[in-house]
Amino acid sequence: MGRSFKIAAMVLLPIALSACAASDDSKPITFTEDRGVSSQPFPKNYRTEVQSFLKTYLNNPVGVRDAVMAEPVERVVGGRLRYVVCLRFSARESDGGYREPRERAMLFVDGRFDRIIENAVEPCAGVTYAPFAELEKMTR
Repeated sequence: MGRSFKIAAMVLLPIALSACAASDDSKPITFTEDRGVSSQPFPKNYRTEVQSFLKTYLNNPVGVRDAVMAEPVERVVGGRLRYVVCLRFSARESDGGYREPRERAMLFVDGRFDRIIENAVEPCAGVTYAPFAELEKMTR
């Protein structure tokens, strides 16, 4: 009984836990509660969160050039109101060269960084950029 009980528990436990995690109204489970389009708080620590994320996101965070950032603005992304922080920079490639600077949007949910959007022309349309020297001074 001991061995077969352990095997059954190993098989059935994940199934039972996933059933507990499922929601009744078919909403996806996220780490950040999605409050929809109403009253998103301003991301107070956005500069620090962006810099921390990019330090791990970039293959080589040293030598970033032409870094600019816009203040957070509210935009509708995926049907939801979000604060978006737009960036434009050129990161050093593995061969030591640089590509043209690209626009990226950092999405915030409930005041915290949620995800990045590459090639963010639409959510970043009309923003005003200012130098982001901290990004150019990053180290490993």
